[in-house]
Amino acid sequence: MCLACEQGDQERMWELVEIISTGKLPDGHTLDDLRAMGLPLPGELYREEQPDGTVIIKQRSPTEIEALKNKNSFVCDTPT
Repeated sequence: MCLACEQGDQERMWELVEIISTGKLPDGHTLDDLRAMGLPLPGELYREEQPDGTVIIKQRSPTEIEALKNKNSFVCDTPT
C-alpha cells in the first residue's frame, strides 16, 4: 500500500474513533464491523475536554464498562 493510501486509511479510522467517542455508531457500520476493524464499541470511549479546549479521547477500562452496565440495569421493584 502506498503512503497516501495508508494515510487515507488512518484518517478514516480516526474519523470513526471520533464518532464512536460520542457514543454513536458510525453510519453504515455494525458492531461486528467495528470489532473486525479492531475498533472499540460505542460506550467504550469517552471524551474529556481540557481547560484549554483540547479534547482527549480515552478508553474505559473493562471494569468501568461492567460497572456502567450494572449501574444502568437497576430497576426499583418497590410498590409506590
